[in-house]
Amino acid sequence: MTSTRSIEEEAIATIRLLAVDMVEKARSGHPGLPLGAAPMAYTLFARIMQFNPADPEWLNRDRFVLSAGHGSALLYAVLHLCGYDLDMDDLKAFRQFGSRTPGHPEYGHTPGVETTTGPLGQGIATAVGIAAAERFLSARLNTEQRTLIDHYTYVICGDGDLMEGLSAEASSLAGHLKLGRLICLYDSNRISIEGSTKLTFTENVAQRYEAYGWHVISHIDGNDIDAIEQAVRDAQEVTDSPSLIILDTTIGFGSPNKQGTASAHGEPLGPNEALLVKRAFGFDEKQSFVVADRVYDHFREIAKRGRQLEATWREQWRSFEQEEPAMASAITELLAGRFPESWLPDLPEFTAGEKLATRQASKSVLSRIAAHTPLLAGGSADLAPSTGTLYGETSDFEAGNYGGATFRFGVREHAMAAIVNGMALSKLVIPYGATFFVFSDYMKPALRLAALMQTHSIFIFTHDSIGVGEDGPTHQPIEQLAMLRSIPGLDVYRPADANETATAWLLALKRRKPVALVLTRQNVPVLDNSNGNVRDGVSKGGYVLADWAGESSDNSRRLIIVATGSEVQHALEAKPQIEARGYAVRVVSMPSRELFAEQTAEYRSTVLPPSVRARVVVEAATTFGWHDISGDGGAVIGIDRFGISAPGSTLMEAFGFTGVRIAAKALDILDAPPQ
Repeated sequence: MTSTRSIEEEAIATIRLLAVDMVEKARSGHPGLPLGAAPMAYTLFARIMQFNPADPEWLNRDRFVLSAGHGSALLYAVLHLCGYDLDMDDLKAFRQFGSRTPGHPEYGHTPGVETTTGPLGQGIATAVGIAAAERFLSARLNTEQRTLIDHYTYVICGDGDLMEGLSAEASSLAGHLKLGRLICLYDSNRISIEGSTKLTFTENVAQRYEAYGWHVISHIDGNDIDAIEQAVRDAQEVTDSPSLIILDTTIGFGSPNKQGTASAHGEPLGPNEALLVKRAFGFDEKQSFVVADRVYDHFREIAKRGRQLEATWREQWRSFEQEEPAMASAITELLAGRFPESWLPDLPEFTAGEKLATRQASKSVLSRIAAHTPLLAGGSADLAPSTGTLYGETSDFEAGNYGGATFRFGVREHAMAAIVNGMALSKLVIPYGATFFVFSDYMKPALRLAALMQTHSIFIFTHDSIGVGEDGPTHQPIEQLAMLRSIPGLDVYRPADANETATAWLLALKRRKPVALVLTRQNVPVLDNSNGNVRDGVSKGGYVLADWAGESSDNSRRLIIVATGSEVQHALEAKPQIEARGYAVRVVSMPSRELFAEQTAEYRSTVLPPSVRARVVVEAATTFGWHDISGDGGAVIGIDRFGISAPGSTLMEAFGFTGVRIAAKALDILDAPPQ
């Protein structure tokens, strides 16, 4: 290596070459962004950000989001050099099975990674949620004498991020909310996979973001770290607007034959070109994964600064523990992944026989939760009156009142979900977002990332079936339940009544993982809970709501009806009609297939004895995914077509969701001759 270069020049070159070596060794990856964006990443970590590699979870650390997650080799190189628990062997295992350096950054998998990114636009949208959580927590926890929370959120995004509609939704809201501690560095290299961005992306990004209400700094040389630092410092001074810093960069910088071309984006440079890059930056062409001792020493000094910053902050934390021990204890619990028992509300008991939509029951429960949970925050995508998420005397989260707990997301479902994820990444805010169930389609990518990251994101979906009625098939969810249930790690609850809804909310708080609450528009009866088994039953995902009468062990004359949500009432109506024919009927409510699947085989078999083959599953949605429960000897009553515009009660009857129709189907099975 050339000894005359400055230590910062050598550090940046080292970041670039580590990224190139990672991609070359893996024979897979994206070298172009790390080569072009290394100076801005270095500037943030070395000159700007407050962080402590020895404590990646330090509560008041600055957050860094690589929205252009395909450039993950850049982030891994920086984290390694800064002293995070990521060694050289981890870098050498880039993109390999079981490694800590996957192809795109994964939250919870690699120390120092603040959120999972890769699907373009998700990073910047999630960062809006991270920045919003910072403002909310600072308003709730800081005092004139004490500052517990005042961190910045920094983002590196690319052209592809800003093409995505999601980033437009989120950026629009961020500008409206005046989130001044959100600073985005735009790696404007003008190249996408297919070639020049002139093919598709010729808008004036600066003017667009100014129209959103962002502070925009343009025409910064992406290789000039002094100019980059000054731009960030200037952005920090603007407290009433998020900032977009547009840096002019060259993709694949330093690659003689590939820089500035699409071929530098998503494929290894190749051994010959990698050699030329090393030569261009003064590195030994025959060696890989090289870090000079003085570069390590340089980054150790940066890490030392972070330790000192956290030590100073810890003094304020100790003062906070003395002044507000209850809140400090709750925060400690939350950071450890547990919901504070002291924040759990007493659940309301709803009276059997009264009729109440589960969305209204949810509103009642949510009001109680809010009274006990000072860090609960959320809202709706412009549907709060319909989704039951306006309650009590809560104020709006807005510029000038960041302590308000009600978020107005506007008609931005996808951004809402990503922002909720970002808020949940604080580990302190308990966030929720609500909309009509059919619009979960707009939210799918963010729902998937919530499950992948296992954030405590709560999604409230109302108007859950053809019971929506007159709005017709565009607003009547059919396949959405199957979609949600297909996402690994997402708890899906479709409660049958108000009491099941209350318990589902309790589980949504205590399990501290992503959850979808799927609720009715129409009124449903509160079921008889005289035996008091609803709370325990819902916690197991499925339970016996009404059992067969008598002691008969003749399984050929036994039937099990499994139902969810609003259809449970009709299953109960069918039970006496079938029993009048001399059969024994058990009704099982199954509000959560995910929780039921978690139970022991012994418990599941007590609810659904394998010896009872006559089964009918009832749900006003696609039958997809239910045949494993109904089995060969049963049937599924569902909807495998789109709905119709008509009153909800008319549709329920027309599509067979009545006690009479369920009984008729069950008797067809029971009366059929044995095969």
